[in-house]
Amino acid sequence: MSRDARWNALLDLLVERGRLDVEEAAVALAVSSATIRRDFDQLAEQQMLVRTRGGAVVHGVSYELPLRYKTARHASEKQRIAKAVAELLVPGEAVGLTGGTTTTEVARALAVRSDLATGSPGLTIVTNALNIANELAVRPQFKIVVTGGVARPQSYELVGPLADGVLGQITVDVAVLGVVGFDVFHGAAAHDEAEAAINRLLCERAERVIVATDSSKLGRRAFARICAAEAVDTLVTDTGADAETVRRFEEAGLRVIAV
Repeated sequence: MSRDARWNALLDLLVERGRLDVEEAAVALAVSSATIRRDFDQLAEQQMLVRTRGGAVVHGVSYELPLRYKTARHASEKQRIAKAVAELLVPGEAVGLTGGTTTTEVARALAVRSDLATGSPGLTIVTNALNIANELAVRPQFKIVVTGGVARPQSYELVGPLADGVLGQITVDVAVLGVVGFDVFHGAAAHDEAEAAINRLLCERAERVIVATDSSKLGRRAFARICAAEAVDTLVTDTGADAETVRRFEEAGLRVIAV
């Protein structure tokens, strides 16, 4: 197991359990205790966990893994979701993409759509995510509009009044949201309030809103609300979604696509 894969696994366990001892982590990952101690120390230096005597704990209830450590989670589901979302977008549209692992996969799915290759532009992409802008900027079929703002290192997203200023001057046909949690009663949510505020404004500037998220996020709450469930037109998720949860979203007026 590579170091990055091991760190992903450690952080997943830590988020799930809240606390990890060196010995239990070593058993779970089938590596030595010395390796785990070294991993804990290095992750603590990056402020991704809090070191304790004999183990580690998460920072708190709003704990958020940086984007580069979340890419392996539910990867196949995210790719299926992304392909389904990409197929919902019409050539020539203006599309808002928030940051996140699933929306990054949406950008990649759009990049390989052959029917967009000859557009002028095929799509206009408005995003506050630096990594998405970087991936699509080399594709001449896309017109890329970046919001501006202050970068959040956890998600590569630009936030703050500079981003507000750009979004206040434009409209988009569709906004595609990545979320931390999506619940019928509490709506779509993110870890960070500044990130949620930008995503909320993007929704307000859109004709229709798509939430793209794997089923592990459904029924979950997070710190900062983006919008109500009723503000979302379509939910694209995976077939692992609970049938009762899907039914509640449909009763709230959403179209649910499970792939």
